[in-house]
Amino acid sequence: MSKFKFPTAYTVLFMLIAAVAALTWVVPAGQYDRVMNEDLGKEVPVSGTYKQVDANPQGPVDMILAPIDGLYDHNTYEANAIDVALFVLIIGGFLGVVTKTGAIDAGIERVTHKLQGRETLMIPILMALFAAGGTVYGMAEETIPFYALLIPVMIAARFDSVTAVATILLGAGIGTLGSTINPFATVIAANAAGIPFTDGMGLRLAILVIGWAICVGFVMRYAKKVQADPSASIVADMKESNEEHFLANREGAAATELNGVRKLILVLFAATFGVMIYGVAVAGWWMAEISGLFLASAIVTGLLYRLSEEDLTSSFVDGARDLLGVALIIGIARGIVVVMDAGNMTDTVLYHAEQAVSGLSSVVFINVMYWLEVVLSFLVPSSSGLAVLTMPIMAPLADFSGVGRDLVVTAYQSASGIVNLITPTSAVVMGGLAIGRVPYDRWLKFVAPLLLILTLLITVVLSVGAMI
Repeated sequence: MSKFKFPTAYTVLFMLIAAVAALTWVVPAGQYDRVMNEDLGKEVPVSGTYKQVDANPQGPVDMILAPIDGLYDHNTYEANAIDVALFVLIIGGFLGVVTKTGAIDAGIERVTHKLQGRETLMIPILMALFAAGGTVYGMAEETIPFYALLIPVMIAARFDSVTAVATILLGAGIGTLGSTINPFATVIAANAAGIPFTDGMGLRLAILVIGWAICVGFVMRYAKKVQADPSASIVADMKESNEEHFLANREGAAATELNGVRKLILVLFAATFGVMIYGVAVAGWWMAEISGLFLASAIVTGLLYRLSEEDLTSSFVDGARDLLGVALIIGIARGIVVVMDAGNMTDTVLYHAEQAVSGLSSVVFINVMYWLEVVLSFLVPSSSGLAVLTMPIMAPLADFSGVGRDLVVTAYQSASGIVNLITPTSAVVMGGLAIGRVPYDRWLKFVAPLLLILTLLITVVLSVGAMI
């Protein structure tokens, strides 16, 4: 009898599309009335206006079209997924050109030599930087380029691809979970709840700092185990193929010599990421602008290294090809939300969540609220989309339970943050795992103990917040 093998991410996502489509045949269809919120620039649901509407069950044709519709994504709450997919392909092309120059390999050689015996120091430093991006501006899609950069460094340091994926995904994730001034989560949710976004800042900072320390300790413990014993890796059976895949271009001392041109390329490489972060956080850039940035940097990199026109274009296309699967996953993941919205399920789930928290005591109310937001986060992986959908309904209910609306915002963003560490409907999660070649089932097994610890932390913080 052959050993059972967990399906690939593509199959998992298609199974979820089929499951959601099947539910549209049995879950009553319903909708809230919506009004335009000028502060948010979006339509928001109006509490008390839910009504059943004609069912629109999703059939086989709708399931097939869902991933395509997911790329264009006409959803009210989220940006077009095709923007993110194109960004991923251009990132792949950019990395392909930089890799062709040997600059990344030379940089890896220098970093691993300098940190010899102290490689684990990379983990808290990088996780702090990613957490800062998460708490300040909701760093998510912007982490995608860092996977291809960090994974070879971690493997060369005798860790594994899971260590790199965890450093990025958990680092940015705990920052988003403990958002402080993130405009795409905290600010939008607070505006929708009718309160200043600074209300409740103390509790969010506590979640951020304590949660970051927990995540760092968790990843460092795993990394040290793998470094001491490679068989302890959850992808130990993929060790050789991963080393061949991620370190394939390291062809000896000549190929990795850090000469003047390669130093200049690495400076340009770092500057590109710095400009991207500034553009997103300060200048209001989104996928089109940062895609253009990486495209321009790829061209300048090729010119600096004096690549021929053929080498430059072929390296770019080969690099984009390496991330084609990630781009496809983005559309498939968004297809789940497309099916759910087309079947008029989303508002029905929200209505029953509204009924479930009515009349509860303060501590019970906020914890039930958290778990309802967890469920809704699986259905709406966008933090801003979830805020616009749920806060106008859920925040006023806090007034009847003696709970501050700021605590509801904290419960929402904590739920959204913890779910977006694992949800298969998130292009960031599935894309990062695909780049790192980490099977989804193994990621769940790896991160499960951490999720339990973080859930206990959130429960304690929310309960204390409800009592004070």
